[in-house]
Amino acid sequence: MSEGRTRRRAWPAILDATGSARFAQAIAVLAVGISFSTHAIVALIGWPGLVAALALLILLAASSLVARWRFIEWYGILPISILVFVAWCVASLLWTDSLRLGVIGVLYLLAFGVLGVYIALMRDTIQVVRAFADVLRVLLGLSLALEVLSGILLDLPIAFLGIEGDIAALGPIQGIFGTRNMLGFVALIGAVTFVIEWRTRLRPRLVSVASVVLAGLCVVLSGSPTTWIALAAVLVAAAALYGLRRVRPATRWRWQIALVVSGLVALVLAWLFRLRIIETLDARAEFDVRLDVWREASRYLALNPLQGWGWVGRWPQEVPYTWIERMTGRPHSSALSAYIDVYFQVGVIGVALFAGLIGVALVRAWLLASSRKSPVYIWPALMLVILAVTSFAESFALVEGGWMLLVLCAVKAARDMSWRDALRTRG
Repeated sequence: MSEGRTRRRAWPAILDATGSARFAQAIAVLAVGISFSTHAIVALIGWPGLVAALALLILLAASSLVARWRFIEWYGILPISILVFVAWCVASLLWTDSLRLGVIGVLYLLAFGVLGVYIALMRDTIQVVRAFADVLRVLLGLSLALEVLSGILLDLPIAFLGIEGDIAALGPIQGIFGTRNMLGFVALIGAVTFVIEWRTRLRPRLVSVASVVLAGLCVVLSGSPTTWIALAAVLVAAAALYGLRRVRPATRWRWQIALVVSGLVALVLAWLFRLRIIETLDARAEFDVRLDVWREASRYLALNPLQGWGWVGRWPQEVPYTWIERMTGRPHSSALSAYIDVYFQVGVIGVALFAGLIGVALVRAWLLASSRKSPVYIWPALMLVILAVTSFAESFALVEGGWMLLVLCAVKAARDMSWRDALRTRG
């Protein structure tokens, strides 16, 4: 009898604990930390360790959702663009050549997508910014500290993390992220996050300024041409939003149209002068690598142009991915472009759905950022700009932290500006 009473008394206490704001914030911090440090986690404890950590985190997130079930607005929770894209990836299991790899890839996609949805549901945007700032500050600081240890204090590479110790030569450095492009990508996300943190006064000014300097240093030392292009796009987008937020609401739509036209013109000019831009950024070698991968991938796209080869996420050591590696002479874990990667894996339909997902989310987030007073609304819009631009030369938006961030921002934008909510209100 006493044991039964103890259990009955313990259950409400467990629900209170898992349903608390602190518990949700802890899960959000852990989710961001794991999603953006998968390379280091796998290097330390292997893929089984990462899978176990993900499974436990999702279990904790599920318990938190159950505890706060009644307080969550479930209507229109997921944008249709996300549902359709994920559904198409799941449907690709029907025609994939390797069902086992397809199932693993889909589950991996769903795992980080669920974490993105959880954070978007349980945390306000300002709390999301705070979680990202706290985690990225640690990851970037750790990366820089290990680079100093490897390249200056020990003068030896840290092979298992992929740190080559080139910081004494001013880079390129990789940190705990495996590649310089991934470090640049995370550092750019961190820089934007720290600036928003500074503007919203979430942390003391000195901490935010030091964090911006840290992120900027990582961007410079990474030597990533992709990051420099994304940074230029972010600066232009931030300047445009700064101007839009200060014009009268009645005339803002005209400026929005002018910006769209200017953006299209800029894209055309960038394409016409692409070789000059590549030479200016000293990115000829990286561009040639990507061109070789895309050229080889295009040969196999002709066999399955509509539906692709089936979703696998990261490239496995299986046909046809090993064929591309042999022809290019180096291993690859992706097509080095999210759009081409999606095209290769789930065909024309898949890339149209993926582009639509990013496009719709970016439009919603942009309209919110240009019309809402709080600077925190700028964060999802600039995150989506980074993802959209980086996706031309990297596949970060399809896996782990990049995919989680894309889902998070898309859900946040949809919940604040949903056509389904508008129809329900009118009805």
